[in-house]
Amino acid sequence: MHIGVEVQRLFRKKKHGMEVVALELLKELQELDRTNEYTVFVREDEDNKCLKETATFKIEKLRGRSYFDWEQFSLSKAIKKFKPDFLHSTCNTSALGLKIPLLLTLHDIIYLEKIDFKGSAYQNFGNLYRRFIVPKVVSTSKFVITVSNFEKEVIINKLKVPPEKVKVVHNAASAKFNNNYAPEEIEHFRKSYHLPANFILFLGNTAPKKNTKNVIASYLRYCRWVDHKVPLVILDYDKALVEEQLSKSGATDLLEHFLFPGFVPSDQMPLMYNAADLFLYPSLRESFGLPILEAMGCGTPVITSNTSSMPEVGGNAAVYVNPYSVENISKAICDTVSNNTRNAELSSKGLQRAKEFSWNRSAKELLSIYEKM
Repeated sequence: MHIGVEVQRLFRKKKHGMEVVALELLKELQELDRTNEYTVFVREDEDNKCLKETATFKIEKLRGRSYFDWEQFSLSKAIKKFKPDFLHSTCNTSALGLKIPLLLTLHDIIYLEKIDFKGSAYQNFGNLYRRFIVPKVVSTSKFVITVSNFEKEVIINKLKVPPEKVKVVHNAASAKFNNNYAPEEIEHFRKSYHLPANFILFLGNTAPKKNTKNVIASYLRYCRWVDHKVPLVILDYDKALVEEQLSKSGATDLLEHFLFPGFVPSDQMPLMYNAADLFLYPSLRESFGLPILEAMGCGTPVITSNTSSMPEVGGNAAVYVNPYSVENISKAICDTVSNNTRNAELSSKGLQRAKEFSWNRSAKELLSIYEKM
């Protein structure tokens, strides 16, 4: 077969979850499949060496003025030129009106459930675009891949898709997320980012589903409950937004317990997890929740939500909270962060849980779907 794979933003430096998933699967397919031919369609960007061409994998860099222009015009034109047997679009949307079979990876349909316009302008536009495109490309796709059994049921019920059309291919954590790093390497990383000996890690985000405001409110309550406060390290979030929330809460004196190390490259994130005492991930809604497995693979205890796909991913290896309850999250932080016995148990269970998911197995499942196409 000649397989076309669309990953428009694969080469961008700050990859989101969808691009990370596509990159891991493509690397595994390069090792597993030496028979079929692949053309990977991408947009030129900074990280253009993250995937290399092989004898059977060719990379085509397409130009486009915007996400929409690239997908609906540049990609469509390239499909006509290169004539793959089918196209696998990996990030929720695809070009309309294709004359070849389509396989769509639909990570989630949160944007079809609710749009509250509380995100950034870019996020709001993206949600509106997906709201228009996704039902159309789902209806024309031969199969739809999603990343959890939870999301499969959501897609079937919301979009009225026949169950046999929706396939589940779970995500996994990259092998680099492990606890085998030397103490000296972790300590060097800690010093590079001016991190203390103990801290709680949270991946902040302005997207409402990431629940950042509740996490900050929960941490403030934790600070009021304890004498010895373990600092909260927040990645990918503007310090000014935290200052604003603390000001409204009358808690500006607690700002010193928040740390903002700035952007941490993806290849450094295993060291960040290893350095952390606890990982907070009480998201409101996730189709999978890959950071749960990444933290577990590094032996870091995890607090996550009891909603959507997160229990499916975390199994018996996480502490679960009601993400809407500030008190519930605060209590979980208090009960976990300084409890050495509980942390050791969570670390052990997490390491085992992470091993139950692998990109190799997921790529084999994907290849079997390619064969069905």
